Amino acid sequence: MRAILITGCSSGIGHHAAHALAARGWRVFATCRKRADVARLQAEGLESLWLDLDDTASIAQALQEVLARTEGQLDALFNNGAFALPGAVEDLPTDGLRAIFETNIFGWHELTRQVLPVMRAQGHGRIVQNSSVLGLAARPWRGAYVATKYALEGLTDTLRLEMAGTGIHISLIEPGPITSRIRENAIPHFERWIDWQASPRAEQYRDELQARLYEDSGPDVFELPPEAVTRRLIHALESRRPRPRYYVTTPTYLLGAARRLLSTRILDMILRKS
Repeated sequence: MRAILITGCSSGIGHHAAHALAARGWRVFATCRKRADVARLQAEGLESLWLDLDDTASIAQALQEVLARTEGQLDALFNNGAFALPGAVEDLPTDGLRAIFETNIFGWHELTRQVLPVMRAQGHGRIVQNSSVLGLAARPWRGAYVATKYALEGLTDTLRLEMAGTGIHISLIEPGPITSRIRENAIPHFERWIDWQASPRAEQYRDELQARLYEDSGPDVFELPPEAVTRRLIHALESRRPRPRYYVTTPTYLLGAARRLLSTRILDMILRKS
């Protein structure tokens, strides 16, 4: 039975992927940051473990537990756990930027580095990184998250080049709007780090960002369910020739094309108004 470790399985993309892959016969190790979510996933029939991407010891402990259960085998890793920190770049404390990089980049990097020797020893493996359309093009108010996804794109592209010929395949998935809890989960990070009332943009926060952040306005025009990501993940894991990149949702295809065809000045105008 093929084994996969997935991070960020409490809801959304990770939760759906864990259940879908288990139904396809994969042995899924679905990890979560909160122990209550681990217990909930176990009650749903998944093999769930505690893994906090901010905690190096937790990463090592979770991986060792997986390897103990599989007799040292791990066929795939799906790096997915992440959070957003909305706010203007000028209002973003450097410690807030450090905090989001700790989870969205450094934790992923640490886990990946610990998994690679296992895959090298067995001669094969798949590592799939869940990036974003915001790894292709920036949007206002999302600077912290954009920065982590740009960093992820660069690290993953480099890793893919370096792993060529090892039997370890590296893929990026780049979703646009997907039904998830990322908006709700961003609220405590916004409230912790962004002193919006002291910002020169306080009126913009009040009139624009807060309404979008705190009010559920329904699905985005182009929003797709998590199944759309899972379909690409399955191809990246099971195809004989996995793709380096998988676009998901119309905005990702549009922005991918726009980056190739439009000048930076024109693309900036579109992104500011969208």
